[in-house]
Amino acid sequence: MEILAGMIFGFVVWFLVRCVVSGIYTVNQNERAVKTSFGRADRLPGVFTTSLPIAAMMNDEEKLRYKYPQVRVIMPGGPYFKLPWQKIHKVSVATQTVNMAYDPETPSANQGGKIVEAVTKDQLDTGLTGQIRYGISERNLYAYLFGVKFPIAHVMGYFISVLRERIATFEAPADPAAGVIASGGAISINDLRKNLRDLNEHMVAECGSSEARYGIVLDASLITGIDPPPEVRAGR
Repeated sequence: MEILAGMIFGFVVWFLVRCVVSGIYTVNQNERAVKTSFGRADRLPGVFTTSLPIAAMMNDEEKLRYKYPQVRVIMPGGPYFKLPWQKIHKVSVATQTVNMAYDPETPSANQGGKIVEAVTKDQLDTGLTGQIRYGISERNLYAYLFGVKFPIAHVMGYFISVLRERIATFEAPADPAAGVIASGGAISINDLRKNLRDLNEHMVAECGSSEARYGIVLDASLITGIDPPPEVRAGR
């Protein structure tokens, strides 16, 4: 009887530790959390990101591809409680800054994550430096946590692709104040430098769909330098 009583007592203690003590958690002020049960996220029935304003920039094909369910977001506070078969996924929603040349999958790319090389429509080589400021979208946590394998890598690749396309098609305004576009003039480094503000605003606007695609909001494009690549300056 003593052995049986000891086993019962041990089971009760294990159950309390396993199901009660370890089931209590909190969410910090700069965090958001999502609960999964047996690996399935706690969803809002029938609600998808494609019905939200963040999907406005996507076409019909993209909306089919990036149709993510809305999940129940656990806000800062607590203590909260979860069952043993449930898991809590926490993410920081604090704004982060990263070099815009950074490649998370290939750190050696873009001259070691320092310079983004791009070519103008006149085949002029340029090297762009700066940063991007971003944050994780509270409105699309499913995409960030479960929909995309490496969200920041997708965002960085998308940003650089849009940036290179913009540089390749850039035309200097004949009169920036009036917004009149010059026709057929050659593009210089100074033309690009004079229009840094417009370039940064264009990047933020064009990358606005990253929230719906990858669950990451591009808060600001901070391109600060446009120069010829080092090998060009050296006359190589």
